[in-house]
Amino acid sequence: MSAVPIASSPTCLSVNNIEVIYDHVILVLKGVSLQVPKGRIVALLGANGAGKSTTMKSISTLLRGERGEVTKGSIEFMGERVDQLTPNELVKRGLSQVMEGRHCFAHLTIEENLLTGAYTRRISRKELNDQLEMVYTYFPRLKQRRGSQAGYTSGGEQQMCAIGRSLMARPSMILLDEPSMGLAPQIVEEIFEIVRDLNGKEGVSFLVAEQNTNVALRYADFGYILENGRVVMEGRAQDLAANEDVKEFYLGVSGAGRKSFRDMKFYRRRKRWLA
Repeated sequence: MSAVPIASSPTCLSVNNIEVIYDHVILVLKGVSLQVPKGRIVALLGANGAGKSTTMKSISTLLRGERGEVTKGSIEFMGERVDQLTPNELVKRGLSQVMEGRHCFAHLTIEENLLTGAYTRRISRKELNDQLEMVYTYFPRLKQRRGSQAGYTSGGEQQMCAIGRSLMARPSMILLDEPSMGLAPQIVEEIFEIVRDLNGKEGVSFLVAEQNTNVALRYADFGYILENGRVVMEGRAQDLAANEDVKEFYLGVSGAGRKSFRDMKFYRRRKRWLA
């Protein structure tokens, strides 16, 4: 399925028909294509195991550390092919990933974690402090906990720390992998509100991989749905949220109301998207 860009927005990221194999044997992604327009929020949706994290790591080139390889297709960022670059080189170009599970340095304080995000930049102490204050403006809770060891903070605070650490590299685009994982609904809403603010006020583009289809589509401009390593549906976020197939399969609701687990199993067996 070909990617459909949002009209009138230049492309920031373009993933073109990529295939990914692990351990030279296991085919995980099967011709995935997607685009992220500059200054937009794009949601990458799908159930656990659909290939969302693999897609994100393919873009950030972290895949090689897990014995994975992009064997076909190409990935372009700001008009240049980047799939052969190192993660460090990508960060310097303005593309940063916040990985699933947050991965804060537990023994460091919140502020020390944030400062590690600026290691690729050669900037003055004043510029560093200004960037830190910008992060604290969006995440005031982090300023309150700046001296606390990250390992002793809440899951929501660690997720905020991970996003803030990414912002310290001054990216033009962030890959945000499963930001809602293990968090209370109120914290999830707070984090997505901050993402929307960063997008609107700082112009940061986002590709958000998320199982929580409902919340992701409320904040995104555009969405792609992955199933078994393939893009099976794509469209504007509001159109996907209103789509009966999406409501039935991912939200457990259709025009006839909420579906039972038995009905959902039957729907999955039909595989009507992949027919």
